[in-house]
Amino acid sequence: MSEQPTPPPEVKTHSGFVALIGAPNAGKSTLLNRLVGAKVSIVTHKVQTTRALVRGIVTHGQAQIVFIDTPGIFRPKRRLDTAMVATAWGGAKDADEVMLLVDAERGLKGEVEDILDAMAEVRQRKILVLNKIDRVRPETLLGLAEEANRRAHFNATFMVSAATGSGCQHLLDHLAQSLPRGPWYYPEDQISDLPMRQLAAEVTREKLYLRLHQELPYSSHVETEKWEEKKDGSVRIEQVIYVERDSQKKIVLGAKGETIRAIGSAARKEIGEMLDQKVHLFLFVKVRENWGDDPERYREMGLEFPR
Repeated sequence: MSEQPTPPPEVKTHSGFVALIGAPNAGKSTLLNRLVGAKVSIVTHKVQTTRALVRGIVTHGQAQIVFIDTPGIFRPKRRLDTAMVATAWGGAKDADEVMLLVDAERGLKGEVEDILDAMAEVRQRKILVLNKIDRVRPETLLGLAEEANRRAHFNATFMVSAATGSGCQHLLDHLAQSLPRGPWYYPEDQISDLPMRQLAAEVTREKLYLRLHQELPYSSHVETEKWEEKKDGSVRIEQVIYVERDSQKKIVLGAKGETIRAIGSAARKEIGEMLDQKVHLFLFVKVRENWGDDPERYREMGLEFPR
């Protein structure tokens, strides 16, 4: 385990947790990866891709900013939805600052209105971040910022493009100064606190969704069941893709196993790059009906099972 970095005694360091919340597909995971400078949260076209809290760590000057990427906040319909929304607000409750990311192209509609109403009750410092500014006219952005601040009274407002990085440096500069003074929580070179077994499973889930986001229902899940370091320096990983019906299993496998081979190849390549090791990845598909009602699956995902 890496040792805790110890800055010189005369240096006044800052550190703290910033919860990143917003409606599904607002671009939270894309922004987190941009701010961290590396991939720590998966990104797909599918809404509610992020299920549990993902922490991305940025050491910026003398400050260490721990971003908490939360599941998208929406009106829950199922038990899994309820668990994710509760997790998102739980992450916000425990943070030093709460950062609301709004897709400026979509505006302040639907779930965003509900979040703004709830944000009015948040006691921590609140930051509004309008995303996708490269796609919206300046006068529209100003109108959105004015309306959002009227409803929730943010301490600061930023306009960024998570895709291009525009405005992100100013956001980091601000956070580095606004967080409380204190020691760093993590070593300087650490970028996430997600266990590698879980991160590898997330990578495979991303490839699964990217390949099958139209055909595959939201109710699928990936777990890393075995992780074996080999004598030649490579690693053998076995993962299980859980689906709820045989028809979904057939979709994941594809004709003559073509689909699952493509998913495995893409995941193996990315996991290998992350580990800087040769990876032997073996994927299995299992049908587990109503896994969304199984407390064990929630624990595996880092979610609290809603009773």
